[in-house]
Amino acid sequence: MGALSTTLCGITLDNPVIPASGTFGFGYEFAELYDINVLGTFSFKGTTLEPRFGNPTPRIAECTAGMINAVGLQNPGVDKVIGEELPKLKRCFHKPVMANVSGFSVEQYTETCRRLDACEQVGWLEVNVSCPNVHGGGMSFGTSPEAAAEVTAAVKKVTTKPIIIKLSPNVTDIVSIAKACEAAGADGISLINTLLGMRIDLRTRRPVIANTMGGFSGSAIFPVAVRMVYQVAHAVNIPVVGMGGVSSAEDVIEMMLAGATAVQVGAANLVDPFACKNIIEDLPTVMQRYGIDRLEEIIGGVK
Repeated sequence: MGALSTTLCGITLDNPVIPASGTFGFGYEFAELYDINVLGTFSFKGTTLEPRFGNPTPRIAECTAGMINAVGLQNPGVDKVIGEELPKLKRCFHKPVMANVSGFSVEQYTETCRRLDACEQVGWLEVNVSCPNVHGGGMSFGTSPEAAAEVTAAVKKVTTKPIIIKLSPNVTDIVSIAKACEAAGADGISLINTLLGMRIDLRTRRPVIANTMGGFSGSAIFPVAVRMVYQVAHAVNIPVVGMGGVSSAEDVIEMMLAGATAVQVGAANLVDPFACKNIIEDLPTVMQRYGIDRLEEIIGGVK
């Protein structure tokens, strides 16, 4: 075990830095720029049972210290991911990869997870419960402990690999939802997903994004993310993957002090495709500056 290494749900990572789902595609695009095997792992593009075209354009709005997106889970569907995307990834990434799963019913989550669980390359299944429940009035699965626990229990029944539930911050009590997921069998929790945001075009007096609202990400949300990671990590006994506005090695260390076992980097990849590589290279210097010998030793170490 090296100074940067950490263990996530029984799988050792060379370092805790993980590009977040939706910001790193299926990996091989970034492999044209640098050797992506320097990463701890990465979470690939959110995958659904059937192909999705996504939301109408425009889908992106710039903000101070962040951005709003409403891409709408555009992806080729799980069968094409397994048949086409993962074989391409295998040629350039030689570590277990994190599969990000989305769905609009418990049955969709279950079947998508079952198919991805059978893939040798997949190390973890990151289950995004921020999707609207089409059978539950359109409310997100992640807005109630009961709904989040139902998805967790269902996917655990059909999988053998670690299940990490990705939670939405757009709730009043994220701790109760995390604890419900743990009780239902989750192996880990990742948070936070994007905050709900909106921009208005002053000239047209209409929303900038066709979908009206979208997910707000970027460095502006970092303090909210640190707070929620701290709260959840101190309430559950399973690993927490922290994310939300992370853009530097210092941010990674702050997230780990709050309680994160590993740290995802999202919007920063869209600004600088070398963001994760640079963070990993900076970590030893920052660790030395703050007297840190091994990253695993500081997890949850805030005083």
